[in-house]
Amino acid sequence: MIFNNVNFDTYLKNYPTEDGFFGKYGGSYISPELQVAMKEISHAYNTICKSRKFIDELRRIRREFQGRPTPISHLQRLSDSIGTGVQLYAKREDLNHSGAHKLNHCMGEALLAKYMGKKKVIAETGAGQHGVALATAAAYFGLECDIYMGKVDIEKQAPNVARMKILGARVVEVTEGLQTLKEAVDAAFAAYAREYKDAIYCIGSVLGPHPFPLMVRDFQSVVGIEAREQFMDMTGELPDAVVACVGGGSNAMGMFAGFLNDPVDIYGVEPLGRGTALGDHAASLKYGTEGIMHGFNSIMLKDENGEPAPVYSVASGLDYPSSGPEHAFLHDLGRVKYDVINDDETIDAFFTLSRLEGIIPAIESSHAVAYGIKLAQTMKKGSVLINLSGRGDKDMDYVIEKYGIR
Repeated sequence: MIFNNVNFDTYLKNYPTEDGFFGKYGGSYISPELQVAMKEISHAYNTICKSRKFIDELRRIRREFQGRPTPISHLQRLSDSIGTGVQLYAKREDLNHSGAHKLNHCMGEALLAKYMGKKKVIAETGAGQHGVALATAAAYFGLECDIYMGKVDIEKQAPNVARMKILGARVVEVTEGLQTLKEAVDAAFAAYAREYKDAIYCIGSVLGPHPFPLMVRDFQSVVGIEAREQFMDMTGELPDAVVACVGGGSNAMGMFAGFLNDPVDIYGVEPLGRGTALGDHAASLKYGTEGIMHGFNSIMLKDENGEPAPVYSVASGLDYPSSGPEHAFLHDLGRVKYDVINDDETIDAFFTLSRLEGIIPAIESSHAVAYGIKLAQTMKKGSVLINLSGRGDKDMDYVIEKYGIR
């Protein structure tokens, strides 16, 4: 399929370029010292990603430890409640071991760390799902693990903090700035700059300097590859639309990778939060402009000084002032439509899916559920496949405290 002069038959082989660019987005804007470390990671990954031994080991881990493939569920009662005849389906990444899609790339990154002879993995986390997944991977491979997490998110995500500690990770509280995901990334990068000879920084999304947007997409593409095959088996056709939430964008890029070359409408859903005012949302692709942060060029939300702006979302995993460079590229191409869902719509979807389908979704995933419902209400026929990127156990105390039981 050719779309805006880009050949999606060969897209995944051609993007990013060798120096890590998706069009004008991506790259590696970091210190010369860290450039050396990134080149080491890139060389190691490019060496082993085609290795039969590495691929066989990763497949065995996914099958025997992660519980892959995760299923697709037909959301029959939710579909019936909409009443348009449009059928909703969910790719159940909440059933992946540790409760979210994050383990897909964490096991790959930790396996890479072992191959490189590293002793420690370092990461940031917002909602805690990436932190839990990396702590799980570190325990599996016998690696030390440091997780940097903003104080605000630590308070919101107490169950995941406890899980990380039980798994043996050291959770480092970050108290600078807004004390959320951006500051956690800042702190993790600083730690990695001190320890890169013995550690590897396992970025939690399709962002950061090259090669991480490539690596994380590759590891997460199992979601879209499975989903496409499963949906065809279930229905005999492709879905009319695919929907996923977007913060940094790892779950979305993994899902989208399976459908970019198909005649399928693709939607990325950003958090509108409390409204359109700067500081009340984290919808960078909707309201941002081009800018560089955390070692990569993308579309970001900026303050009056051109610095990363304060952001907010009810979902800790989505409150980041930029998005992965590949999402910025697909946004400019128009191949993926990026839209927004606010906090109230998100929490309504959280309870609706729980009550009608017996599935408690993560607040992050609830953005995609809410958008899938709205989209189905505008369609006269067809099907919508939602990437249910994580389960909501981690969010229940926070939701009950702030919103009560609806």
